[in-house]
Amino acid sequence: MTTLRVGVIGCGAIAVNRHLPEYRDNSRVKLVGVCDANEARVQEVAKTYGIRAYTRFEDLLLEHELDAVSVCLPNRFHGPVSTAALLAGKHVLCEKPMAVSADEAEEMIAAADEAGRVLMIAHNQRFFPAHIRAKQILHSGRLGAVLQFRTTFAHGGPEQWSAEGMQSWFFKQQDAFVGALGDLGIHKADLMRWLLEDEVVEVSAMLRTLEKAANVDDNAVCLLAMRSGAVGTLTASWTHRPGENDTTTLYCEHGILHIDPHAQVPLHVLYEDGSEERIAIPDEAQAHNSRVVDEFVDAVLSGRTPAISGRDGFASLRVILAAVDASREGRSVRL
Repeated sequence: MTTLRVGVIGCGAIAVNRHLPEYRDNSRVKLVGVCDANEARVQEVAKTYGIRAYTRFEDLLLEHELDAVSVCLPNRFHGPVSTAALLAGKHVLCEKPMAVSADEAEEMIAAADEAGRVLMIAHNQRFFPAHIRAKQILHSGRLGAVLQFRTTFAHGGPEQWSAEGMQSWFFKQQDAFVGALGDLGIHKADLMRWLLEDEVVEVSAMLRTLEKAANVDDNAVCLLAMRSGAVGTLTASWTHRPGENDTTTLYCEHGILHIDPHAQVPLHVLYEDGSEERIAIPDEAQAHNSRVVDEFVDAVLSGRTPAISGRDGFASLRVILAAVDASREGRSVRL
């Protein structure tokens, strides 16, 4: 196979701003169709890309000229639709969180194994140039082991960019399962697992709805303990104004590494002897390409495991599920 024939299920902001244009710009992809229950919306998107429109994902999956799909639906549909697509013989790139329960995640992984198809979860922070460079610094050993960390992802809320504003599914527990923690926090759970090449073994958390007219959390603060012994905080918020905070600080044996991936100079290293290093990473393409789609396409066409497999996505989801239980029950949860 030299060309991947792709369909996109869901026409919300993530599909319109990321998946569809990134597939279009990949020379090894042919966009086949797009699906959304909102007929006016899907017809408009289909016209823009010159592809077929569907209002039922089952009909899209019957398309014989289709190799793979992106699942860009509300969270509660990620699991069942991805599983159906895999069992229909399609490779799947699923938005995060991959599912709303451990059982659904396990079903997705089993379906991918049974069908012999690629399942990738769209955690984009691993592809940020600043995070890649930060991991190289950690692996160099000059800072020693990570002892403590804090990582934050916070902005003013999905109503600022969601197609439905405050009526968005993001604010409805029946569709989203969790709020800021599932939208933003899971990215940071995945990032910390990847940066430290370590797993979370214990979680404490407080999930709160402080401002939004929602029945999901708009703020979450978690305490994570890693297998290595490192401990740290993970914060997710939809009430951060102005702008956003997408930063991570690692406190190591021989210094501190601060990462602000969207800053002009995104890396700041402070060594124990008082010397400093500021590292700029020129990357004009980052704002236009998340690298998620390109990774998925290359993994499928080359027959390799993607950077974020279903099992990898499940490991990050388990941190979020543990945080929900920890907050609800007022105790720490061991994984």
